[in-house]
This record gives sequence, C-alpha cells and structure tokens, in this order.
Amino acid sequence: MAEAATASTKVGDRGGWASGFAPLTVPIFRLVWIASIVSNIGSWMQTVGAQWLLVQGDGSPLLVALVQTAAAAPVLIFAIPAGVIGEFLNRRRVLLYSQIVQLIIVMALTTLTWIGETTTAVLLASTFVLGIISAIQLPAFQALVPDIVPRSMLVDAAGLSSIGVNIARAVGPAIAGLVVAQYGVAAVFLLNAASFLVFLGVLLFWKTYTPPVVRHEPFVDATRAGTRYVMHSRIVRLILLRLAVFLIPANALWALLPTIAKNSLGLSAGGYGLLLAALGAGSIIGAFVLPWARRIAAVNGVVLASSVAYGAGLVVLVLSPTLWLTFPVLVVTGLAWIGIIATINGTIQAFLPIWVRTRGLSFYQLVLFGCTAAGSAVAGVLAAVWGPAEVVIGAGIVCAVGGLTLFAWPLPDTTGIGRGIVEVPGVDEAPRAIGEDDAAVLVLIRYSVPLDRRADFLAVMAQVQQTRLRTGARGWQVYTVVDDADIVVEAYTVGSWREHVSQHEGRTTEFDAEVIARAWAMSAVRPTATHLLAVPRSHHRQLRHPAPTTDEGEPHA
Repeated sequence: MAEAATASTKVGDRGGWASGFAPLTVPIFRLVWIASIVSNIGSWMQTVGAQWLLVQGDGSPLLVALVQTAAAAPVLIFAIPAGVIGEFLNRRRVLLYSQIVQLIIVMALTTLTWIGETTTAVLLASTFVLGIISAIQLPAFQALVPDIVPRSMLVDAAGLSSIGVNIARAVGPAIAGLVVAQYGVAAVFLLNAASFLVFLGVLLFWKTYTPPVVRHEPFVDATRAGTRYVMHSRIVRLILLRLAVFLIPANALWALLPTIAKNSLGLSAGGYGLLLAALGAGSIIGAFVLPWARRIAAVNGVVLASSVAYGAGLVVLVLSPTLWLTFPVLVVTGLAWIGIIATINGTIQAFLPIWVRTRGLSFYQLVLFGCTAAGSAVAGVLAAVWGPAEVVIGAGIVCAVGGLTLFAWPLPDTTGIGRGIVEVPGVDEAPRAIGEDDAAVLVLIRYSVPLDRRADFLAVMAQVQQTRLRTGARGWQVYTVVDDADIVVEAYTVGSWREHVSQHEGRTTEFDAEVIARAWAMSAVRPTATHLLAVPRSHHRQLRHPAPTTDEGEPHA
C-alpha cells in the first residue's frame, strides 16, 4: 500500500486533469470508492422508490418531501456521538456492522412492500431508521479516506467521494424508474438490499486495515472535546456556515423535483429518473472540471460561481419551455452542486487536525444532513401554500444571492496554516496519587512583559486563548499581579490531567505551537508553568472539618 501511495502521489503532482483522479491509483481507495458507488446507487433507488410510492398514492408534496427529511433528520441526533464512535473504534468494523443492519432493515421493508403492507407511516419510519444507521457510519467513512490516501490528495479524494455519490444519483434514479415501471417498488428495495452485499464483500475482503493509533478518552469527554474544537475554530465555523447558507434553499430542488416532474413536466417515473440522471451527469463532468477550476479560481471562486450557477439552474428549470433546454440546464446545475459540496468537504477534511478529524467531520455531516432535513421540510410546507414551482424559483434566487455575498464575506484562506501535530514539553511528571489522572487541572503560566509591550502581548494572547480552548481548556483568563506591574499570569482549566497530557502530546498543531511560541518569546524571562490539581470531592469533608490541633498547630495524637 505504501508503494501505491507513493506512486499515486507522483500522479497527483502532475496537476491538471489527472490530479483529480490520482486517489484512484491507491488500490484500496479504488475498491472502497467503487463499492460505495454501488451502495449509493441502491440508496438512491430506495429514495426514488419511496418517493414515487407516495406520489402514486397521491401523497401531498409535504409527504413526498418528508422522505428526504426522514432520511436526514437522524443526523441531527446522532452525528456528534457517531463522530466519537468513528474516532476511537475500528472504522472498518463500524462500516461492516452498519451494512449488516441496513441489509436486514431493507429486506424487511421489501417483504412488506411485496405483500402490500407498506403504509406511509411504515415507509417514513423505515427511512428514519436507515437514516440513523447512515448517521452512525458516515463520519467513520469520511475519516477513513485520510487513513488510506496521502494528505496531498485529500481534496481530490473528497471530490471523488462526492462525485461517486452523484454518479449514483445519475444511475440510481434512472434504474429505479425502469424497475418501478416493469416490476414495482418492491423490486427497487430488493436491489438496494443487494447493493449492501457488494460493500459488505469489500469490507470483508479488506483485512489489512490498521486503525490509526489514538489516545482513548471517556465518551463524554471526547464528545465535549470535539464540540469545543469546532466552537473555537473560527475557520471551521465559517466553512460550515457557508455550507448551511447554500444547503437550506438548495434542497428545495431535491425535495420537490418528484412533484415538479409529475405535475409540471408531466413525466413518469422513468422521466423523473432522467432528470436526476442529468443532474448526476453534471456531477461526473465536475470530476474533470473541478481540479482545473480550483487552480484558476481557488476555493472562494469555485464556491461563488457554483452558487450562482446552481441558483440560476433552479429558476430556468421551472421556466424552461422545453425539455431540450431543461436537461442541459440540469447538467450545469449538477456540476454546480458538486462544485460546492466537494470543494467544501475537501477543504474541511484537509484542515481538521488528525486528533479531532472524525468528530469535526461529524459536525460537517450535522450541517449537511440537518440542513437537508430542514430545507426539505421548509420547501414542502411552502410548496403546500404557494406551489412547488414558485418555491423552487425563490430558492434559486436565494442560492444565487447567497453566493454573491462571498464578495463581501469570502471563505477563509487556509494556505500555510500548519495542521501537523507537534509535541509540546511541560508535563513530564504524572500525578503521584491513584485517581489523580481524572482530577481537574488549573494551569498557571507566569510571563514577564513590560508595560510598553503589553498591548502587543495581549493581542497574541487572544490567539493563545483560542488555541487553549480548541485543544481542551474549559476556561481561560489573563491576570496581572497587583504588586508587580510587569507580571502577567495566564490561567486556564482542563477537565483532567489525562486531557492536559493530550493537549501537550496529541492535540497541538504546528500553527498552535507557533502561536504559543510567539507569546513565550515576548516574555522578558522564560515563562514558568505551575500545575494545580483539584482536590477530589471525597476529600471536601476533611477540608470542612479538619482534625483538632494543639495551640502550636500540631494535630492531637
């Protein structure tokens, strides 16, 4: 695998068209990628079959839109815990067990549909349960990619993963339309079950996977650490915000396209499949276009152009007088969709440090699927009031305007921000008493900074504050000493000694270390650190009721 990775790096270094496909030179990535496409084809067939089952039954636009909401909503509940699971458990096993559970659920739904017992409630409930399993496996799958391809290929690998999803979006609905027309919805669900077997086979074949070495943490502490990182990483927050601004209106297309296909365009299930195939074809074209576009326009330019093109595509879809115009417009719309999703996904994967990557990606999934659920539900409600066509036009305008705001508020530039992990000295001695690894820690760092340099120092310390909070601090403050104007004390608390050791040995990035080094360099003398451990609660009673003492202060015998 090392040889394959080296060879693929050389391919990726050529740039241009070839660089976008360089990750496919890594054999296991290629196998997993193909298997995930097959599985996603089955999932899209499942979604189309479920939506068309409701459309055939004269379900309202709201019920049809709720299929996507039911699939996406579980991520709102399970994304963050799933990130912790994917961070510390064997990711291959997480995926393996997920495929087995999904296979069982889909086989049960197939049986119920075959005998005519699939009600709307059963359909939405089954979709919701499948969404739960998907929520659990998605962060593990996303984080598996950096385990098997070089970091220089992460953006292209993320692009290929998104393109794989859209290949499935192109092929799955088309197959589903044909199968529904010939054999019924139950046959579509059965083929989805078969698709899980393909992914399951690859995972069973792949026995050489070695999980990355991680520093294990208690579940609740690990969840808090991932949440704190995202809360105090301005770049991650801005990227996720930009994704949300696009996704909420953009999902009106995916939620309402079945209704528009049948009622506005007069298409059958096969015609609906062809509309989705056109969108998927645009995403495939994106595999060739995006590497070139990123070199020309960078991340900000690609997201801006894609947002405007996607919004325009939604408007033209509804207003188009002929299918000869509709299909080419949907190809461009699909290209624009992948331009945003793949670019943002690759950017955030490459930026997240390895110690929190899976948990960070769980927040990406939370935004992706949460906004899908919210956007689909809102589109369905508004369509019931104003009509699907009007809602899609409005969503297109919002997408385009949202993209134009990048001129005023561009995405942050991550170039040159060191993401490698470096070890910071300072915790050589472990607590002597048993159980003190779990004790909360108060860290005091004493700096000597003349008053004439205080403003510059405090500006740097504002960055240090975010570094401490990203890597595990729960509270942070700077103090001055009353009787010595030159002394500044940095104080921050950490949940446990174990977590503080992780701060020093496994969480500090190259960028964080540079920020801390700048602060230390501004001190007139080398800063000194003091570590205080909280007294366990079991000892508090002894503090409140000390042993009696003699007049000299010695305890009674």
